[in-house]
Amino acid sequence: MTFSPPESVDVVVIGGGVVGCSAAFHLAEAGQRVLLVEKSAIASGSSSKAAGGVRACFSDPVNVAIGKRSLALLADIGQRPGGEIDLHRVGYLFLCTTSSQLDDFAAAVEVHNSLGVRSSMIDVEQAHQLSPLANVDDVLGACWSPDDGTCTPEAVVQAYAAGARRCGAVLMTNTEFVGADVRDGQIYSVEIRSGDESAHVRTSAVVIAAGAWSTSVGEAFGIDLPVEPVRREIIVTGPIPGVDPAVVARSPMTIDAASTFYFHAEGRGVLAGFSDSSVEPGFDLTRDPSYLEKLVELAAFRAPHLVEAEVTGGWAGYYEVSPDHDGIVGQSADVSRLLYATGFSGHGFLQGPAIGEILRDLILDCEPSIDISPLSATRFQTGVRRDERHLV
Repeated sequence: MTFSPPESVDVVVIGGGVVGCSAAFHLAEAGQRVLLVEKSAIASGSSSKAAGGVRACFSDPVNVAIGKRSLALLADIGQRPGGEIDLHRVGYLFLCTTSSQLDDFAAAVEVHNSLGVRSSMIDVEQAHQLSPLANVDDVLGACWSPDDGTCTPEAVVQAYAAGARRCGAVLMTNTEFVGADVRDGQIYSVEIRSGDESAHVRTSAVVIAAGAWSTSVGEAFGIDLPVEPVRREIIVTGPIPGVDPAVVARSPMTIDAASTFYFHAEGRGVLAGFSDSSVEPGFDLTRDPSYLEKLVELAAFRAPHLVEAEVTGGWAGYYEVSPDHDGIVGQSADVSRLLYATGFSGHGFLQGPAIGEILRDLILDCEPSIDISPLSATRFQTGVRRDERHLV
C-alpha cells in the first residue's frame, strides 16, 4: 500500500480502536477533514479483546449518562453508520453477597433511575430465574438492569471505521504517530511514519485515543495521561453438557460483585472471565497458565455447570487503567485543540460510541450533551478521585 497521507487535515485522530473510530466517524460526518492513524490494524488493540458487555449500570453518574447514550447509539448502529453488531439486550445482573454490596447497588439504582436508566434491586429467587446457571446459595439480592446486554466488539469498531471512510475520513493503518510540532500552545503539524517513510501532516487539532499507549502519546505533547496497561484474560467454551442452549442464550451478563467473575452467552457456549488483581501493570499479553485454574475455581462455585463445558478459545488484552478506574476525557489547558479520551479501565468499548460524539462536539466548540468536565486529566493534579465502584 502506498504511503500517501493528506498534506493537511482539520483533525488527526491517534488510535484505531472504538474511541478513535467513533470520533473519526462523528467528526467526518460533521464535515471535518479527518486523518486517523493506527500503528497496527483497526481494532487490533483493546477494543477487539473486550468481553462485549454494554451497559449503563455504573455507580458514577457521568458513566451512567455516557453508557445510556452509547446504548442508544449502538441500538441504531445498523442505520448509522451501518453494520451488524449482534446486539442482544439480555441485561446485566450483579449478584450481591454482602449487605454493604446491597446498599451500594441500591444507591446506584437511585442514580440510574434519576437519569432515566431502568434498573432495580431484586430478590434471590428473581435473580435465579433470570440466570439459572448461577448458584445463588449465598446471594442476598441482585441489581438488575434489563436494557443492558452484549454485542460484538470488533464489529462495532469496523462499523465506525467504515462509516468514517464513507464520510471522507482517511484511515491509515500500520502507521505510527512519531511526534508533533507544537509552538506557543498551538499545534501546527504531526509527524507520522509507516515503515521507512515518514511525513508531516498539517493540522491544528489532535485527538489522543491511543488506549493503553496514551501515556507516551501524551508525553509528546507535554501532557500527563496517567494510564497503565493491565492484562486481562477471557475464555470461551463450547456447549454446556446437559443444559438447554436456549437457557444459555437468554442468560444475562451475570457478575459476582465480590469476585468480578462473569459470564454471558457466546455462540453455543459462554464467554467468561474475571479481573485478576494479582496481575502487575505492563505491556505483556503472555497468557498465564494459572488463570484458567483460578477461573475454574470461581466458576465451580458460582456457575458449576460451566466447568463441564470444553474450553474452545480465549485471549488476553489490555485494560487501560487510570488511577481511579474512571475515564480520562477532555482537552488540554496548555495546548489548544488537543483532546484526549483514554483510561477507561475496562469500559472504553461500551462508552466509545458516546465518547466519539462528545469529542466531535468539543472539536466543533459545541456544548456536549453530557458534561464530561469531571473526567478531565487535571483531577489527578488536584487530588480529586472519582473511583467508579462497579467494575468488571
